Amino acid sequence: MSDFDLVLSGRVILCSHEIEAGFVAVRDGRVALIGEGPAPAARTRHDLGQALILPGAVDAQVHSLSQKGAEGFAASTAAAAAGGVTAIVDMPYDEGNLVASARAVAQKAAEAEAEARVDVALYGTIHPEEGPTRIAEQAEAGVCGFKFSTFGTDPKRFPRIPPALLLACFAEVAKTGLAAGVHNEDDSFVRDAIRAVEAAGITDWRAHGLSRPPMTEILALLQIYETGAATGCPAHVVHCSLGRGYEIARRYRDEGHFASIEACIHYLVLDEENDVARLGGKAKINPPIRPRAEVETLWRHVAAGNVSMVSTDHVSWSEDRKTNPDMLKNASGVPGLEVMVPLFVKGAIERGVPLTWAARLLAENPARHFRLDHAKGGIRTGRDADLTVLEPVAKTYDAKASRVSVAGWSPYDGITLPWTVAGTWLRGQEVFDGSTLAPPGTGTFQRPQYPLGLRQSLHDWQNHDWQNGSGA
Repeated sequence: MSDFDLVLSGRVILCSHEIEAGFVAVRDGRVALIGEGPAPAARTRHDLGQALILPGAVDAQVHSLSQKGAEGFAASTAAAAAGGVTAIVDMPYDEGNLVASARAVAQKAAEAEAEARVDVALYGTIHPEEGPTRIAEQAEAGVCGFKFSTFGTDPKRFPRIPPALLLACFAEVAKTGLAAGVHNEDDSFVRDAIRAVEAAGITDWRAHGLSRPPMTEILALLQIYETGAATGCPAHVVHCSLGRGYEIARRYRDEGHFASIEACIHYLVLDEENDVARLGGKAKINPPIRPRAEVETLWRHVAAGNVSMVSTDHVSWSEDRKTNPDMLKNASGVPGLEVMVPLFVKGAIERGVPLTWAARLLAENPARHFRLDHAKGGIRTGRDADLTVLEPVAKTYDAKASRVSVAGWSPYDGITLPWTVAGTWLRGQEVFDGSTLAPPGTGTFQRPQYPLGLRQSLHDWQNHDWQNGSGA
């Protein structure tokens, strides 16, 4: 009788290296053995040939509940499972419910456990009128990080946190050992730029980029990192579209500060002069999609190790909120859970970037950042057997034809993906087999592993086993 419940054999992608003819063996929902050559016996075996076996992705930025009736956890995690994502970190800015208290965290966690098909972790935030008073209680309730914004999208649902209050919040978050993630756009600069665009009568696709020029990001980014440096709080920029931002983040880390930075998949795929010009409101995202030169610069930062993680910033706005001919009147954000992993693999292969970066940036680094790496992250013995398989079968993505796209549209429509997701396993249970999905309630609420308290050191926070040559 076999000692293993499941064995997958194929091209195993670890954080440190690739095993060309490798296997991953699973027992009791956890990775029990990683090896090369002939695979051991198991109750269930899949010989996948040249298919890629990657760790299930941890999407660091998802908005499942931004539009009532449009999505929800059952739908967002269906897209996640179909896209090789086995854990999502959901944002606290839900329509009608700012997640800013222990009670709100508990309610949302219960909703996630009832509906989710993959695992869910939660960000918390604050109500500006309450300040940082409920940060500690949310940490105790199990949030994996805190989210703030230097730009006010909505005074109630997505408020701006002014500099003095942000400083106070960072000081309180620092006590928990969690990180403070911040939306990085300077509010006053953006509002001045919007007024200038409107005064000029520009309403087409150009309007959005002009209303958020690069300096709006850089000024906010500097504020975020300086606030982290002043408080000792791990400071995280949740999305950066500019190569300059990754250079600045690297400098802060080199100076000994906790400074991480996230690239959304849309900044690595879409460009302003082609895609925004073609898609209009369906490519409206904050911060904006930049010119193709910036896209390629970001890939160079990926290869150089200057990107901390890659996410989707997924939100499934209904199509009517993305098709206004007046560019600035469209909602900001796009869906991406179903295609982030194959898009990153496509981009990496085209540029000669090792696929080990997919394991690091899509799984290991976000899991470590949110203190979930006792169970989540790259493929490693003892961790949850969260795995995704990509087969070398080319498919042209079409959101309307997808069973898991709530929006029915995507800025990635028409892109041919040379590698597509054939299966996804969560703790050794197959949650997507190419067509069938696990039922709602399969996923669980994920809490950070560590007790409250300051991170021991920058070296402890940044050190990864893959840096020392170990990926198993």
